[in-house]
Amino acid sequence: MPRSNHPRRAPASGSAAGRNARRKWASAPPEVDLERTRAGIPMRESGPDGEWSVRQITAGKAAKDYRCPGCGGIIPPGTAHLVVWQEDSLLGRQTAVESRRHWHNHCWRIRRRY
Repeated sequence: MPRSNHPRRAPASGSAAGRNARRKWASAPPEVDLERTRAGIPMRESGPDGEWSVRQITAGKAAKDYRCPGCGGIIPPGTAHLVVWQEDSLLGRQTAVESRRHWHNHCWRIRRRY
């Protein structure tokens, strides 16, 4: 006969084991949004033009029009793209983050040709 992993009766309500068991099974753990987690961490890229932080913006998070500095075209809402800022800016990190730019993925990859 297979063994059951469930207790046959609940522990006494005043015992520490009873309180912990109720807390442990009271609610399911919150679901992790992997897309949000991945999007929240910028990647670092090095190039001949400096050190860059690059953050992926998913199509669901792109809510308004942006102008790509690479091609000059519009990045419409609902289009996945990149947000990029320079890490080694002479004016400091805060200024670099404030002057970040939204790029098409393709334009960012070929930016050295412009």
